[in-house]
Amino acid sequence: MSESNENLIVMSGIYKSFPGVQALEDVYFTLKAGEIHALVGENGAGKSTLIKVMTGVEKQDQGTIILRGEEVTIKSPQHAQTMGISTVYQEVNLCDYLTVAENILLGREPHKFGRIDWKATNIRAKQILQELNIDIDVTQPLGSYSTAIQQVTAIARALEVASAKVLILDEPTSSLDAHETQQIFRVMEKLKQDGVGIIFITHFIDQVYEVSDRITILRNGKLIGTFQTETLPRLELIAKMIGRILSDLDDMTATKLETSKNIGEETLLEASDLGLTGSIEPFDLEMHAGEVVGLAGLLGSGRTEMAKLLFGIDQPDSGSMNIHGKLVEKYSPLDSIDRGVALCPEDRKDEGIAEDLTVRENIILGLQAHMGWMKYLSLQKQYELADKYIKLLNISTPSPDQPVKNLSGGNQQKVILARWLATDPQLLILDEPTRGIDVGAKAEIQKLVLSLAEEGKSCLFISSELEEVLRTSHRIVVLRDKKKIEEFTGEVGERAIMHSIAGGE
Repeated sequence: MSESNENLIVMSGIYKSFPGVQALEDVYFTLKAGEIHALVGENGAGKSTLIKVMTGVEKQDQGTIILRGEEVTIKSPQHAQTMGISTVYQEVNLCDYLTVAENILLGREPHKFGRIDWKATNIRAKQILQELNIDIDVTQPLGSYSTAIQQVTAIARALEVASAKVLILDEPTSSLDAHETQQIFRVMEKLKQDGVGIIFITHFIDQVYEVSDRITILRNGKLIGTFQTETLPRLELIAKMIGRILSDLDDMTATKLETSKNIGEETLLEASDLGLTGSIEPFDLEMHAGEVVGLAGLLGSGRTEMAKLLFGIDQPDSGSMNIHGKLVEKYSPLDSIDRGVALCPEDRKDEGIAEDLTVRENIILGLQAHMGWMKYLSLQKQYELADKYIKLLNISTPSPDQPVKNLSGGNQQKVILARWLATDPQLLILDEPTRGIDVGAKAEIQKLVLSLAEEGKSCLFISSELEEVLRTSHRIVVLRDKKKIEEFTGEVGERAIMHSIAGGE
């Protein structure tokens, strides 16, 4: 860290709520000049909301923000920029067809005789990048350069437009390879030495320990603590992020132990060196009839990417996959459904429920797609299926014709499960099936997963809650940084899984 201990920004007692959600509760955060401060936490921890308050996208309900010694009210992102606070997001929000220089200085170009002075513009842009130790031809289109250079260009623009002293980098390395990541880190180090305070948001634990000076951990909208990076062991960081103490769980439930006796030798799915560049490293995976395989790992570890590859949403560029002993030659969701594979997606709002349709219409969507729209399900059959799964899954709804958007989150999740169960899948991929629902609904879904295994179906169970993965899965695959790291079979302790997730020492 640079020698300055000046607090650039101090956020004290920050509260922020949205309808039905307490997003931030009494959160404190400080950023010093010349430090890289990692902000970490799982989905829903409050990271995005804290940054939105800091940059004027949202107004806090309570609490104060002190910027360089003075209390401020940040009214908008533009107002934040005038105060020297700027954000560079994961997706570079620049124009590929404009030159690097035009992107950096757009709206702030030097003028001469009432016109843009392009020579001066190019000289200034080159100077800004050279200050970041980047030497490229700024007259070339931005799109002709690597993602890393595009990220650096976005950083350069943030520094030029806002004269930023507070720079927020939101997942800047998520789409970069190892070499490109190091390029970004060198730029961050240069800015740090120049006294800029950097807030580094990432899910890559190795990167947190490589570049950050301090770490602030949020969980469920609350501050868990701020720590010097060098004094916080990785395993303890993981424990604080996911809210688990470092103790082994009790023995697995009797139900899970009983179902493990029914795991068949038949391999329903076999993936060999299956991978997609930039998404997930090649992996091997087998799933057997009657087996629940859990995927453990932090957000960003590659869990959803693996699910999308197995279901055919994404196309692999390496390896192969066999289902029921047959080589998969065509990857698409419809082909997967035809092969008896179903996916309940992580984002039930955007990728799961159709809000404006009824419970009945949502339940029959998967089966109707499987049959084809020329073979229309009769209204009688639709109601039979809806009534069957409403009863089976204990979906709380006044009637099958209730708009699904009027149901609670837990019941919406059950409707999505019902949709895929109606297709009678042999392999069910469940991506965060219990996120954001109450304890009772969680327990019901966990019991359902084990009952499906008893019927000989195979389930891939993805959850951020480690205890849930342990209690539900017969076998556990650990992912970290887009790679399959380890596989555990039989009774395994929480500590062993957390060590594998954390990596390093």
